[in-house]
Amino acid sequence: MERLDKPESLARLEQYGHGGDLRTAAELYGHAPDAFLDYSANMNPYGPPTGVRMAILDYAERIAAYPDPAVRELTSMIARQHGIAAECVLVGNGAAELIELAARLTGAGPTGLTAPCFGEYADAVRKAGGRIERLALSPEDGFALSRERLESSGLPVNRWLLGSPNNPTGRLLDRDVVATLLARGDQLILDEAFMDFVPEAEAYTWLMEAAESEQLLVIRSMTKFYAVPGIRLGYIVGSPQRIAALRELQTPWSVNSLAEAVGCAVLEDAAYAERTLAWLPAERAWLVAGLRQLGLTVYDSAANYVLVRIPSSWRLFAAELQTMLGRRGVLIRDASRYPGLSEGYLRLAVRLREDNERLLTELEQALRRYREEAEADD
Repeated sequence: MERLDKPESLARLEQYGHGGDLRTAAELYGHAPDAFLDYSANMNPYGPPTGVRMAILDYAERIAAYPDPAVRELTSMIARQHGIAAECVLVGNGAAELIELAARLTGAGPTGLTAPCFGEYADAVRKAGGRIERLALSPEDGFALSRERLESSGLPVNRWLLGSPNNPTGRLLDRDVVATLLARGDQLILDEAFMDFVPEAEAYTWLMEAAESEQLLVIRSMTKFYAVPGIRLGYIVGSPQRIAALRELQTPWSVNSLAEAVGCAVLEDAAYAERTLAWLPAERAWLVAGLRQLGLTVYDSAANYVLVRIPSSWRLFAAELQTMLGRRGVLIRDASRYPGLSEGYLRLAVRLREDNERLLTELEQALRRYREEAEADD
């Protein structure tokens, strides 16, 4: 069957570059912002830890005071959690700020990115005056970046900005890939924003090594795992010298005192992290099985989201499916907006069972209706 033209006329939920844009969704699909079942953003479906509410209420008594310009309490808690020196940690206004700071620190010049990858990597490189060199990942390999693929790429770069798990694929970087880059003297910014969702994170993270390296910076997000994206909070780990240099680039008062209070509160809730890690692998497997039963291709993921491809024979683009589901009150991510992915790719968060059951039902009904209308047109 011949593919249809790409539906450029469809309004896109990601017009500002991200999922989770409930206001745009309300304008596009006619539902109240809080009425959507949101699979377009990758947040922990358990919601914020219970201590967050108390931290916010207590904060009302302290809002008249300036924040700590060095974010010392939260920095110390992060350092203790990872067993590194506080001088190796810089807290920032979300991972987005830290990605840009790291790109500025490593300097202008050609920088290697994978395709696909998080869109803000390219934005950060461009703002730092750099040139982007893309290394295409293959669906036949499950979008994995192997050492062999890296070494055979021939990209003329010695700077890299990579994600592990990668967004939108959910694939972890094998340690030999990172080791190869460091052994040949390359500079690496490693975005581990979703590493907290990986039960075996200790086997994949490079955070400890970053604290002693002049080549490696590791970024973590606190908003996704703890479901507090509204406050913007993350941190970067590197050698004391590089952290000091990053601090010189950072805008003063970048982290407000409410964000610090919430960050401290979530790190104190070890039970929340344990519950999340016990839940995710089985629920992700259940959702993947249900999606595959619908005839969709689902790629292996270590994160709290999965990359999905609609068979080309269906002649259905992700943007169309996004609109169909949005009108039914369900939001999905059109992954064709990531460089390296075609119009049939979408990304779905992993949510709790009741939500996942509704997603599968809505998908099945939307796909059945689409097929019926397509057959009628033929």
